[in-house]
Amino acid sequence: MTKVLSGLAAQSSGSVLPPIFITQHMLEEFTELLAEQLARNSGLDCREAEDGEKVAPGRIYLAPGDCHMVIGGAPDAPVISLLQSPPVHFCRPAADPMLESLAIAYGKNTLAVILTGMGTDGSTGCKKIKAAGGTILVQDAASSAVWGMPGAVAAAGDADAVIPLDDMATAIIARLSGKGGVI
Repeated sequence: MTKVLSGLAAQSSGSVLPPIFITQHMLEEFTELLAEQLARNSGLDCREAEDGEKVAPGRIYLAPGDCHMVIGGAPDAPVISLLQSPPVHFCRPAADPMLESLAIAYGKNTLAVILTGMGTDGSTGCKKIKAAGGTILVQDAASSAVWGMPGAVAAAGDADAVIPLDDMATAIIARLSGKGGVI
């Protein structure tokens, strides 16, 4: 993740990136530290999301441990909600609730990126993003520590591209060029 965000910072040529939403299967005690590390290593504005927070371009929102992060509100004024609803795929936070909400909030302007991870979390949300006209990139098996999550999306036929981690930032920038949207 750090490699991708650092690559985005280097390749964005000073332009403001769209909002980026990240769900990482982590315990509550570690997500704030992860946000700080990602901000420090990438130079981008990354922090844990807060309930009721308005979404802003150029910011990276990390789901806090033990909360699902979803995006709702009016299309021109999206707002983050943090939910204590039941775990999904035995996880809270889980990617599927976030991705499903992004499909509704941003539709065809959604670019989902699924990196290495265990299980199938993300595959249902990616199916909804695909149905809404969005784009999905997944990390390839060779560069993944565990190809569960990206593999599930690829196996379902929902990945627009399967990309090595070293090339992911370049692929994201290429997809965002002229499209706008969220990651």
